[in-house]
Amino acid sequence: MWNGKNKAITFSFDDGVRQDIRLIEILNRYGLKGTFNLNSQLLGQERALERNGRIVRHDKVNPEEVATIYQGHEIAVHTLTHPNLTRLSEEEIVYQVEKDRENLSNLCGYEVVGMAYPCGGVNHDDRVVKIIAENTGVRYARTITSTHDFKPQDCLLKFNPSVFYIESDFEKIVDEFLGLQSDEPQLLYIWGHSFEMDAEYIHWETFENICKKLSGHGDFFYGTNREVLLKESLA
Repeated sequence: MWNGKNKAITFSFDDGVRQDIRLIEILNRYGLKGTFNLNSQLLGQERALERNGRIVRHDKVNPEEVATIYQGHEIAVHTLTHPNLTRLSEEEIVYQVEKDRENLSNLCGYEVVGMAYPCGGVNHDDRVVKIIAENTGVRYARTITSTHDFKPQDCLLKFNPSVFYIESDFEKIVDEFLGLQSDEPQLLYIWGHSFEMDAEYIHWETFENICKKLSGHGDFFYGTNREVLLKESLA
C-alpha cells in the first residue's frame, strides 16, 4: 500500500535528452511523477538519430541544468556512457554504475539510489545484478522487459516495467489498470525515451491524453520510482 492507497502509477524515462523538458511539463500539468535515468559522462553532448524513418535530435541536457530540469522528479543511474553491462568485467561494471551514481548525486543534491539498465536486448543478467548488489549504492534497477501486468515484484534489482509506452497495446494496458478492482497492491509502471515522441512512435498529443486520463484519481498514489518501489521520498 502507498499512503493507504493500493494502486500506484510511476514513469521512467532514459537518456537525459532535451525532450525531457517538454515531457516533464506534461507530467507536471497532470500531477504525475517520474524517474529520469541519465548518463553523466554524456551530458551536454549533441547528436541526431534515425528512428522510425525520421531524423530526431538526441541532445543531452547540460550538467548544470540537471537539478532544475528534473526538480520534483527523481534522477537515477543509466551508467556513465551507456554500455551493455553484460559484456564488461566486474571492475568496469562497478565503475560505470557507481561513478555515474556519484556524479548524479553531486549534480542533483541528494543521494541517487535507482537505476535503469542501458541498451536494448539482453542488457543484464544474474552476474551483473549480483555485482551491482554487492558493490554499489544502487537499490533498485529497471529492465526493459514488459510484464503487461501490475503485480508486485520481489527482486528490485531486476524490476520489470508494466509497459514500454510505444507498444501498440499501451493504451489498452492503461485502460486495464484504470478498470482494475483489487484489494492487493497494483502498480502501473510506464517507461520509454522522450525523443521517441519526436520520432512519432507515439504522438505527443496521444501521450498527453493518456496522462490526462491517468490523472486526478483520489485513490491512486502518484510517485517516482523511488517512492513506489522503496516507499521513501528524496532526501
